[in-house]
Amino acid sequence: MAPSSTTPPPPSTTDVLIVGAGPAGLALAASLRQLGVDHVLIDRYDAVQPGSKAAAIQPRALEYLDRIGVADRLVQAGDRGRGFRLHDRTQTLLSASYDKLDTPYPFVLLVSQQTTETHLLARLEELGGMVHRGHKFLGYTPDFPGVAATVAGPDGVLRSISARYLVGCDGVYSAVRTATGIGFPGNAPEQLFAIADIRVNSDALPKEDTTFFLSAAGMLLVSPLAGGLHRVVGPARGPAAPTATEVAELLAERGPRSDGIEVTEVVSASTYRVQERVAERFSEGPVFLAGDAAHTHSPAGGQGMNTGIQDAGNLAWKLHAVLSGLAPAALLDTYHHERHPIAAGLVAFTSQFAKLATLRDPAEGELRNRVFAAAAGVPGVTEWITTKLAQLDLGYTSEPDRGLPRVGARVSPNAVPSAGLRWTLALDQPDHTSEHSGLAVRHVPGLESPLLVRPDGYLAAHGVPTEPEKVLDHLSQYLPANPTR
Repeated sequence: MAPSSTTPPPPSTTDVLIVGAGPAGLALAASLRQLGVDHVLIDRYDAVQPGSKAAAIQPRALEYLDRIGVADRLVQAGDRGRGFRLHDRTQTLLSASYDKLDTPYPFVLLVSQQTTETHLLARLEELGGMVHRGHKFLGYTPDFPGVAATVAGPDGVLRSISARYLVGCDGVYSAVRTATGIGFPGNAPEQLFAIADIRVNSDALPKEDTTFFLSAAGMLLVSPLAGGLHRVVGPARGPAAPTATEVAELLAERGPRSDGIEVTEVVSASTYRVQERVAERFSEGPVFLAGDAAHTHSPAGGQGMNTGIQDAGNLAWKLHAVLSGLAPAALLDTYHHERHPIAAGLVAFTSQFAKLATLRDPAEGELRNRVFAAAAGVPGVTEWITTKLAQLDLGYTSEPDRGLPRVGARVSPNAVPSAGLRWTLALDQPDHTSEHSGLAVRHVPGLESPLLVRPDGYLAAHGVPTEPEKVLDHLSQYLPANPTR
């Protein structure tokens, strides 16, 4: 689909230029638009790209997507998975159920990345925003205090966009990251994987849980998707996309023990090589990286897209705070300080799991399966795994857990209801529930101390004044501290 000739070119000046309209870029653009921040979003493609790519949204990402008005629509469009299983073809080794998680979304949402992007785009357009399609980022030069970016339009004309801040959400091969000179160290394991979204004639495949089959022949990931589809991921035989016959052979060799699972349709298929990398820095002066431009993961556990959406959530309110004058520019240094360790930890976690899942020695594989089965019986192990996969354990605090509120820890929306992208003052005073400019007040019975929650859902402070006006007057003192880098 060619871009419309009536689509206006992007403006020549803006506060924030976002390159890349994938999940992270769209989430950032919708957030900024909701906050009233002037921005331009460009993307080299003419439309949302087809194919599932990422196929699971974790509870923590849904909690943020609820803040920008997208979560409920996605829940209606997808299927609710109960959790995650490890299986040896004959029995479950370990089952991580999301049912009891402390979140409004106690499930893994099984929905294609294409659908996720479509709903994010619709929300952006509802808010009055848009994507400037067919525009390619070529580079930038410093233009104090921001940058001057060079962009090639669909008509071939080169344009300059002056922006106070530039954010690269343009994927693994990010042109923005390359232009900054930020390194992208990590690994690209040799094994090639096949991915296929299929329909089958059997009830043998999992209906609710994303399942890793760990057999003597090797690993196979099978995940239900909306619309009666299943995603299958396993080793590829070559660079060509797998055929229906090849997918059926993978299922017969590594999937559930069942007679005659016939693949009746391959809706989409491709091959890919896993990369496990984290950018050395998530920012360089007025330039920031988010999503796959900043980190790329093994798909094990469904963490990558979710992490990018939360990058956007962390960066959006900080850009707004700086551009609106609430905070000094140094607040933006905390983006790298908070998000880089999260990404590095998730890459390490998914990498280790992928290595265990792809063990090639049958004896080592059998030992691995026995260890998983034994671990499942140890109190607290499956709960720890479940919370980690759901990303509900992520936070920005180094304080020990002494049973008290910890600054930087996630605040469950079940405890303090979401208030969009406003700061939230939680009080044990029913008559104080109200809305103020940039601040919502919520009645939370049983609180020992008033809580102040950041726009991205993390605790900013406890023991704050109960008067909203006083909190607003001193809001800057509750911002995260500027780290030494």
